[in-house]
Amino acid sequence: MSGAELAIRSRRAKFNRAIAEGDASAIGPILARDCVMVTGTDSALISGRMGQMKVWRREFAGTARLVYTRTPKEVTVSPVEPIAMEHGHWEGIDSTSDVLTASGTYTAKWRELGGEWVIEAEIFLTLA
Repeated sequence: MSGAELAIRSRRAKFNRAIAEGDASAIGPILARDCVMVTGTDSALISGRMGQMKVWRREFAGTARLVYTRTPKEVTVSPVEPIAMEHGHWEGIDSTSDVLTASGTYTAKWRELGGEWVIEAEIFLTLA
């Protein structure tokens, strides 16, 4: 496993921990300023770090919420640019009942900026 792949997998693990702990401030540094997310079920487009932070804060404010986990299956690092693509499986578990509520696949594009890997784009597909 390359150093870049290990760094990306580590950042993904931090993102997952931040979601589990409801810590929106820990998510911010993992997102590029102009990042984009396309959600799985309704294909809502959430643009920019500030837009995503607003959504995460709202999500974390509820007593009952989904705890999302993204599990990378593959990370492909470009040999010519400081970019990478992550593919994997995601799931949302209800925080009050521990019941799996939704799941699917995702793709994330990463870029190394200032020595840190940040997410530029994520696209989710709901399969169950």
